[in-house]
Amino acid sequence: MPNTIDSQQPESPIHSTRGVQGFFGQLGPGLVTGAADDDPSGISTYSVAGASLGYGTLWTALVSFPLMAAVQLMCARLGMVTGCGLASVIRTRYPRWVLWLACALVIPANIFNIGADLGGMADAMQMMTGIRSYVWTPFFALIILVLMVWMSYRTMARIFKWLTLVLFAYIIAAFLAHPNWKLALHSTFIPHVEWSKAYISVLVAILGTTISPYLFFWQAAQEVEEDRDHGKLTVKQRKGSTNAELRASRRDVITGMLLSNVVMYFLILTTAATLNAHGMKDIETAKQAAEALRPLAGSGAYWLFTIGMIGTGMLAVPVLAGSCAYVIAEGARWRGASLNLQPRLAQKFYGVIGASIIVGLALDFTGINAVKMLFLSAVLNGLLAPPLVIIVVLLTSDKKVMGNRVNSKMMKCLGWACAVIMAAAAVALCVV
Repeated sequence: MPNTIDSQQPESPIHSTRGVQGFFGQLGPGLVTGAADDDPSGISTYSVAGASLGYGTLWTALVSFPLMAAVQLMCARLGMVTGCGLASVIRTRYPRWVLWLACALVIPANIFNIGADLGGMADAMQMMTGIRSYVWTPFFALIILVLMVWMSYRTMARIFKWLTLVLFAYIIAAFLAHPNWKLALHSTFIPHVEWSKAYISVLVAILGTTISPYLFFWQAAQEVEEDRDHGKLTVKQRKGSTNAELRASRRDVITGMLLSNVVMYFLILTTAATLNAHGMKDIETAKQAAEALRPLAGSGAYWLFTIGMIGTGMLAVPVLAGSCAYVIAEGARWRGASLNLQPRLAQKFYGVIGASIIVGLALDFTGINAVKMLFLSAVLNGLLAPPLVIIVVLLTSDKKVMGNRVNSKMMKCLGWACAVIMAAAAVALCVV
């Protein structure tokens, strides 16, 4: 296969990044992907971490940010340079069993996560309205499904982008909680690790909800969707990216991953400063965390925490369902696998989206404790992510795939470090 980009290719025009408006205007798939990572499952995971271990896991934000950013940058560049999604590239480069193994790793975890997120959103609405959560679960599922099916990609991308602002609610809530900043900074820069089942499970959950497999497929697919939205309808038209386009993507991805990890940090900080500091260490869910916050940090922190769960769920569930559809459609070589197309032109693609949401919804009515699913889904992602990280690193280091846009030595080191650290944590959880 020839190089996928000509180094002499002229630079594409990139909008000005001067000023806050210009910078925000250039952000897109990377920002949305990073924000979707802080879904109700993530919020519950970070709440459990802060409540049970106090400030002890704040240091993980410093470790997870460069690892997460490196993997997502690889996925973004893979989509931009090849003009194809991650599952499509796996299909063309590796035996079919590798592709379907990747599908088997990500799809069940996604559906489990959808059920957990819908349940978390419904619980949040029950706290706000007093109406039972089983009424809100199908309501949110229906609203999300209708929006995904009938909204244009451009409109949906714009809404997703503005939804990311809801994450700042958690940063504000942290300041309302009045944390011990001296102890927090000490725990941030001097890691504390315990060799216990409780600590390792929380660590695996943090890594799993931060560096989640579904984000890999979504990131690459959204870079392809952006090209489709700009009129590049064939793989040949999309293949290759200029230096300016790659720089813009790098800013977008790093901004999104930074936002994700900053929110993670402040969520742990909030619950450590309130729940753990007052002896409430057995919190299992974000719902319990929000309810406990009200007498400790005031109604302001309570409402910010609760509203944030609903907003992040509205962002995360479409990403989870969409990534399921991209994985299956690209793996099976379906024509019309795009959110840019109307449903009648991509019936099977939208069918997978609908089925993913419906099955996820059904999980909430099977008697499975939906709130516990939030934390368990994060642990599951932590166990499944290492092999997919390895595949991403290998593909983006392959000249037959990336041409002269292969990973730098630093990127490869970060990618392998991510796989090793997550695999080591998963093994530790199994043996401790």
